[in-house]
Amino acid sequence: MSVAFELQDELQALQDIANYDIPNEHDPHSTDPGPLLQQAVGAIANSPEDITDPEIFDIFRSLLKYSDAVAGAHMSKMLDALLSAFGAQIDAAIRDSKEDDQQVVMAHKLPLEMYAFLVNWFVRAAEKVKATGEEEAPPPPVKSRRGKGGKAGTSRSAAAKKTEQWTWSDQIPGALELICKALKLKTHRIWVTSPERDAFITCLTHPAYRVAESEQYMKVQKIRMHVYKVICIAVKHHGHALAAQINIMQSLQYYEHLSEPMAECLSILAKEFDHAQLGDEILREIAGKTFNAQDTKGPRAFSRFLVRFSEESPRSVLKQISILLGHLDSESYPMRMAIVEVIGSLIRELATSEDMTNDSNQTYKQLDGLFELLISRTLDLSSYVRSKVLTTLSKMLDLPVRFAKQRLRITRAAVDMLEDKASTVRKVTVSILVRLILTHPYGDMYGGDLNLQNWEERYNAAKEKLQEMEGVVGKAVEKDEDEDEDEEEETNVEEADEAEGSKKRSKRKAKIDDDMDVDENDDADEDAEMEDADADDNDDAPETPKPRKKKIPRKSIVDVAAIASEQEALAALQTNEILSLRLRKKYCAEALNFVRTLEDGMVQITQLLGSMNKPEVLESMEYFRVAFEYNFGGAQAGIKRMLHLIWHKDNSSTSEEGKELKGIRSRLLECYRMLYFDPIPDMEPKQQVNRIAKNMIELTYDATLAELTSLEEMMRIMMEDGQIHYDVINKLWQVYSAHKALPPSQRRGAIIILGMLALSKRTIISEKVDTLLKIGLGPFGKADLTLARYTCLALQRLNGSAKKIKGSLLDKTLRMEMENPIFRKLQDAIEHPCRSKDWFGMAEQAINTIYALGEHPDQLCNDLIKNLTQRAFARRQKSEELPTEGDAEMLMEDDQEKELPIPVSHAPSSTQISSQRSSTSEKDLGDVFHLSQLLFVVGHVAIKHIVFLELVEREWKRQKDEKQLAEKLAAGTSSSDKASKETEELDQVAGNAEDEIGERIAAVRETELLYGEQSLLRLYGPLLVHVCGSPHKFKNRTLRAAATLSFSKFLCVSSQFCDQHHHLLFKILETSKDPNIRSNIVIALGDVAVSFSNIVDENSNELYKGLSDGDLVVKKNTLMVLTHLILNGMIKVKGQLGEMAKCLEDEEPRISDLAKLFFTELSTKDNAIYNNLPDVISHLSTGDHAVEEEIFKSTMRYIFSFIEKEKQAENIVEKLCQRFRLSEDPRQWRDIAFCLSLLPFKSERSVKKLIEGLQFYRDKLHEEDVYERFNEILAKARSNKSANKPDTELNEFESILDEHRRQGAEDQAFEKRVEGKKAAAKRKATRRSARKKVIEVEPEPEPEPESHAPATQDDDDDDEMYL
Repeated sequence: MSVAFELQDELQALQDIANYDIPNEHDPHSTDPGPLLQQAVGAIANSPEDITDPEIFDIFRSLLKYSDAVAGAHMSKMLDALLSAFGAQIDAAIRDSKEDDQQVVMAHKLPLEMYAFLVNWFVRAAEKVKATGEEEAPPPPVKSRRGKGGKAGTSRSAAAKKTEQWTWSDQIPGALELICKALKLKTHRIWVTSPERDAFITCLTHPAYRVAESEQYMKVQKIRMHVYKVICIAVKHHGHALAAQINIMQSLQYYEHLSEPMAECLSILAKEFDHAQLGDEILREIAGKTFNAQDTKGPRAFSRFLVRFSEESPRSVLKQISILLGHLDSESYPMRMAIVEVIGSLIRELATSEDMTNDSNQTYKQLDGLFELLISRTLDLSSYVRSKVLTTLSKMLDLPVRFAKQRLRITRAAVDMLEDKASTVRKVTVSILVRLILTHPYGDMYGGDLNLQNWEERYNAAKEKLQEMEGVVGKAVEKDEDEDEDEEEETNVEEADEAEGSKKRSKRKAKIDDDMDVDENDDADEDAEMEDADADDNDDAPETPKPRKKKIPRKSIVDVAAIASEQEALAALQTNEILSLRLRKKYCAEALNFVRTLEDGMVQITQLLGSMNKPEVLESMEYFRVAFEYNFGGAQAGIKRMLHLIWHKDNSSTSEEGKELKGIRSRLLECYRMLYFDPIPDMEPKQQVNRIAKNMIELTYDATLAELTSLEEMMRIMMEDGQIHYDVINKLWQVYSAHKALPPSQRRGAIIILGMLALSKRTIISEKVDTLLKIGLGPFGKADLTLARYTCLALQRLNGSAKKIKGSLLDKTLRMEMENPIFRKLQDAIEHPCRSKDWFGMAEQAINTIYALGEHPDQLCNDLIKNLTQRAFARRQKSEELPTEGDAEMLMEDDQEKELPIPVSHAPSSTQISSQRSSTSEKDLGDVFHLSQLLFVVGHVAIKHIVFLELVEREWKRQKDEKQLAEKLAAGTSSSDKASKETEELDQVAGNAEDEIGERIAAVRETELLYGEQSLLRLYGPLLVHVCGSPHKFKNRTLRAAATLSFSKFLCVSSQFCDQHHHLLFKILETSKDPNIRSNIVIALGDVAVSFSNIVDENSNELYKGLSDGDLVVKKNTLMVLTHLILNGMIKVKGQLGEMAKCLEDEEPRISDLAKLFFTELSTKDNAIYNNLPDVISHLSTGDHAVEEEIFKSTMRYIFSFIEKEKQAENIVEKLCQRFRLSEDPRQWRDIAFCLSLLPFKSERSVKKLIEGLQFYRDKLHEEDVYERFNEILAKARSNKSANKPDTELNEFESILDEHRRQGAEDQAFEKRVEGKKAAAKRKATRRSARKKVIEVEPEPEPEPESHAPATQDDDDDDEMYL
C-alpha cells in the first residue's frame, strides 16, 4: 500500500517540524531507534521501491524528526542506506526513461520524490545534530558531530565512541554528488507539469544552498565545487534560473561569506556550462538596487561579489558596465569602491585581450573612457574611494600596454593628490608615483634616467634635426619652385604616414602610445607646448604656404618631367627619417611632461617626510630613494631632508595591511646604505672603497649645521653597527693627508666624516693625532681655516662621547698635560696672523678643544689672552702720521670722526681710516681686527670657564665621595646598628660638604672671575662695556659683532655684572641695524635667562619686540628662544602671548610652523592657553597691535581648537559676553562674536550663559556680521545631540535675537535721522550768525564806497548760497 505523498505540501509542512504530522510516528526518546532503523534499512536495501510503504517511510521520518535523540552511528547508517537506495532508484529511472512506455517511467515519480524529500530533510537534521553536539564533539580537521543518542539506553562512553564515527562534513560531497546524478534525469518525462517538476528540482537544490550557508563548509574545496555543480546543472538543464537568482540575491544579502563563492559559481556557469544569462540578470538586479550611507552589511557583500565576478568573468561585467556605473554616484562608499575595482578589472581584460590587435581603435576608445572614469573618482568625497582609485591605477601600470597618454594624466592627478587631507590617500599617492617611475616607458631609447636637463637636450636635438631634415628633403627634390616642392614633401609625408603607420606602431609600441598618428602635429604641439610654443611653430613653418595649393596641376607636370628615380628613392628614404624624427620628438616631449610633473611634486613629498603618520613617511623615503636612482634633479634635496629622520624615536617594526613596516630610523639607514654604501656588482674592491669614500665626503658638501648634526648621528650608528669598513676609513685619511693640491671641500669633508666616525670609536682619531697636527693645524690648516676648525672638532673626539648621567659624579673624559704638542699647535693656530672672518669659527673650536682636553686650560688661555692683548694694543711699525698711536680705541675714534657721514651698513669703508694731518689714507684694518680677535677670545674663554668650573665642582665632589666611602669601609668592623647610625651621619656630612663645594664654586663664578684682584678677565669687562656702549665711536661691524657677542657671554658669568649692564644689551638689541648682532643678542638673552631668569623676566617686553623684526633670522631666533623660555618656565607670560599668536599667520612657513609647534606644546601645560586667551583677543583685536580681520579669524580658529574642556568654554562665554558692554567699536563686536561662534556649545550651561549675557550684546545685533555669528551659534547648539538640549529656550532666544536685531536697526535709523537733523540745525544756526554779522557791519559811520560794494556782493552771494 503506497502512502499519499505530495512533495510540495510536504516541503511546506517541513518548515514547521514541531507540528509536522507523521501517521505512524515513533519517538526515539522512548524507543530504541536501532531495531526500527534496521527494519527500514533492510526493506529499502532489498527493494528501493519499498520506500513507498507507509511504515518504512514513517520510520525514516520519525528518526529525522527526532534526530537530536539519534546517535551519530545511526544517523550515518541511515544516510548510507538512503543514498544507496536513492542512487539505485535513479539508475532504474534513467534506464527506464529510455523505454517508450510512459507508465513505466511515471512509476518512478513517487519513490524519487520521497527519497529527495528524505535527503533534503536529512541535511536539515544533520545541521541540527551538528549544533547540539558541537561542544562535546572532538575537534578533528573536519568537524565531527554527534546527537544525543546516549540518553536512550546506551552508556555515555559508548555514545561518545559512536560520536567519533559521525562526521557529516565527510558525507556532504557524496550526498551532493548523488544530487548531481539525480539532476541528470529526464525530468520532463517523469513530471509532466511544471509545478511538480519545479518542486522536485527545488527539493534537490535546497541541500546545496543549505550547505552553502555554512562558512566552515564553504572553505572546503571539494564541498564548494559540488555546491557549484548542483546549482549549475539545475540552472542549465532544469529551468532553475529564476529560483537560483532569488537564492543568490538572498545569500548575498544575508550571508557575507557567500559573496565571492557566488561570483565563482556564476563564472563557472558562464564558462563551463555556457549559461551567462543568470550572471547578467543578477548584475542588472544589483544595478537597480540603491544603498544609503547608513547601510553597512549589504553594500559590503554586494561590492565583494562585483569585484570577484569582474575578476572571474570580466566580459560578462563589461556587457553590463553601463548600468553598473550608476553606483559611482551611490551614497554608500563600498559600492563606489567596488565599481572602481570593477573598472580596473575591465581595463586589465581589455589590455591583455586579442582585441588590442584585431580592433585596436575601438578598444583604445573603451580603455580611454574607463581611465577617464577612474581618474575622475580621485575627487571622490570618501578617502577610502580615493585610496582605492590610486591602488587600482597602480595595478594598471604593470600591464604590457604602456598607456603613455593615460600615464601622464595619472601622474598629474597623483601630484595634485599629494595635498589630500587624508594621510592614507597621501601614502597611496606617493606609492603610485614610485610605481610610475619604476615602470616608466621612456627607458628604451636613451636608458632609464629621468633627468630633466638631459631630456630637454634630447628634445632640442630631435627638434633641430627634424627642422634640418625637413629643409634637406625640400632641396633634394626641388628644381625651380621651392613652394611647390614643399607641398609635395608634405603630401609625401602624409602618404608615408598612411602606408607606414601600422608598421611604425608595432615597432615603437614599447616607446609611444599606439593610438597616436604620426601626422597629428597638433597633438605633438600640445605635448611639447611646455617647452616653448615658438619652437613648435617653427617646426611647421615649411608646411604653412597653404594658398600655393592652387598650383597643383602645374606642379604635377613639373614633377613627372623633372624628378628622376634616384631622387624619388632619396626622398622616400629621407621621408622615413623625418617620420622617425617626429616620433622621437613626440617621445621626448611626453618624457619631458612626465619628468616635469614629477618634479613639481617634490616639494610636497619633502614636506611629507615630517608627517606624524609612519607609513606616509616610509613611502616618501622610498620615493626619494627611487627618484635619486633615476637621477631626478630635485631628489637630492629630499635625500638631505631625510637625514633629520635619524632622530625619530620610532625604530620598531609594525605591520599594516598584512605588510611589515620597518622603523623609520632603520629604514633611513637602509636607504642611505643602498644609495651610498652598498657595493656595485662587477667593480674592483679598490674602486668600491674609493666610491664609498667619495660618497661620504660628498654628503658634507653645502650641508647646513642641522644636516651635519644629523649626518653625525647617522655615521655614529653605522659605525657602531660595523657597517663601515676600515679600508674606507683609511681612504678618508689618505684624502685628508694628501700632499697634492685637492679641492678644499674634499679635504674638509674627509676630516668631518672622520670626526663623526670617531664618536663611536675613539681610536680612529687617537691613532692619527700626528697627522691632524701636521695637516689641519699645519700649513694646510693655516691656509684653510675651515679645515683647521673641523680638525679641532675631530681632536675633541679624543675626549670620548660618553654622556654625563644626571646625578652621577663619574667623569670618563680624558685629560692631557698642558705640555702636549696639541696645545702648542692650537695656540699657534689662534695667534697666527690672519685677516679672514673664518678665524672666529676656528678660534672658537680651538678654545673648545683646549677646555675639552687640557688639565689646566686656564693657564694656556691666560697666555693666549695676554699675547693677543699685546698684539692688539702694540704700536704700529709703519705709521708715520700717528707716531703716538698706542691705543686702538683712539684710532677708532679718529677713524669715526673722519667717516661720520658714511652709513654704518657700508662695512668695508668703516675699516679704513685717514689721518686728519695727511692727505694719504692708510688702512687700519689690522688693529681693528686684532681688537676683534682679542675681545672674541676673551668672551669665549669666559663662557667656557663657567663650564670648566662645573667640571671642577663635580671632580671635588667625586673625590670627597671616594674619601667618605673609604672611611665607611674602614669602619665596617663595628656593629650593624652603629654602622647604620654612622652612615646617616656621614650622609649628612657629605651633603653639607657638597653644599660647601657648590657654594665655593658659585662664589668663584660670581665674584672672582670678573671682579677678583687676580682675575685677568676683570680687565676686559669695562673695555667690552665701553666698546658696546659707544656705537658712535666704534662703527666697525666685525668689532661690534665680536664685542657684543663677548659682552653677552660676560653677562652669563656673574649676576652682579648682569644686573649692572643688561640694559645695555637690550639697548643694542633695540638700536642696532646689523641683523647678525640682533640675532646673536636674542640667542644670548636665552642663555642669560637660563643663568639669571629674574633679570630677563623683568625685561621680557624687549625680547618680544624681536617677533616684529624685519629680518627673518632675527624673528625666527626670537621665536625659538621665547618658545624655549616659556615652555620651560624660565619667564612668565604677561600678556605678550598675542605677539606669539601673530606668528601663526606669518608669510614665512618656518615661522608659522614654529608658532604652531609652540601653541601645541603650550596646550599641554595646565590651562596656559585658557588663562591667556582674553589677553590674546584684546591684543589682536584693538590698539596698535591689532591685525586684519581675516588674519584675526584664522589665528583665533587655530587657538580655540585647544579649548576642549567644557568648563573652560562656559567661562569664556561669560567673559566674552561681558566684553560687549565695554566695547564701542563695531570691529570689536565682530571679533568677539566670531570668537563666541568658535566655541562648541555642547552643554546646556554654555547656552544659558550666552542667553544670560543678552543684555550686553542686544544693542549690537544690528551689525550684520554679529547677527550672523549668533545664528551660527544657534545652529551649533541645536545640532548637538545632548539629552538636556534646551530646545524651548533656544527657540525663544532666536525670536529675541530677531526682535533686538529689528529694534537695533530701527534705533540706528532713528539715530541717523537725529544726526541729520542736528547737522541741518547746525547749518541753519551758522547761516543766522553769518547774517547777524552782515547786519552789524552795515550801520558803521562813513563807510568807504570801495568797501561797501564788496560787502553787498558778499551778502548777495551768501543769500544765493543758502537759498
